[in-house]
Amino acid sequence: MPQHSLHHLNWVLPVRIIQAVFAIIILGLTAYVINVELSWSWYSSDTVNFNLFNSVWTLVVALPYLSLVPIFFSNLSHHYAVLAIEIVTMIFWFAGFIALGALLPPARACHGSVCDSLQAATVFGAFEWLLFAITTAFTIRLALQSSRNDAGAVHAKTSGVQTAQV
Repeated sequence: MPQHSLHHLNWVLPVRIIQAVFAIIILGLTAYVINVELSWSWYSSDTVNFNLFNSVWTLVVALPYLSLVPIFFSNLSHHYAVLAIEIVTMIFWFAGFIALGALLPPARACHGSVCDSLQAATVFGAFEWLLFAITTAFTIRLALQSSRNDAGAVHAKTSGVQTAQV
């Protein structure tokens, strides 16, 4: 594998780990808000529920497929599926943090643990979107390059783990 490709591989796995950590943080923050909302009434905000979904999607579907499937089940990893999951996840996080930010009152009127949790979830959601925007752009670039070269190369590069070359 060329040396310039190795340089790009070094940053993908740490970014995937940060994506997982941010998803766990947002999962906790949104679950707390939903718990408080449900203790007040039978209703919880669709926007908060969507951000909880984003966290679960990221932890259960996106990151395992993007990070583990190319390594352990490479026959199930397809470059169009990798690209689709990257794009869909990036869009989910964009919609989620924007909707959550629109839901919040102005900072001067935001008091209490629920509002603080929603503010934190909005900020972490924005960073999560940014990280997925970066990995999506990288995946698109690799897909365009691999369409000219070897399509199987996308899988190893987007997982962040280098496979052995024979």
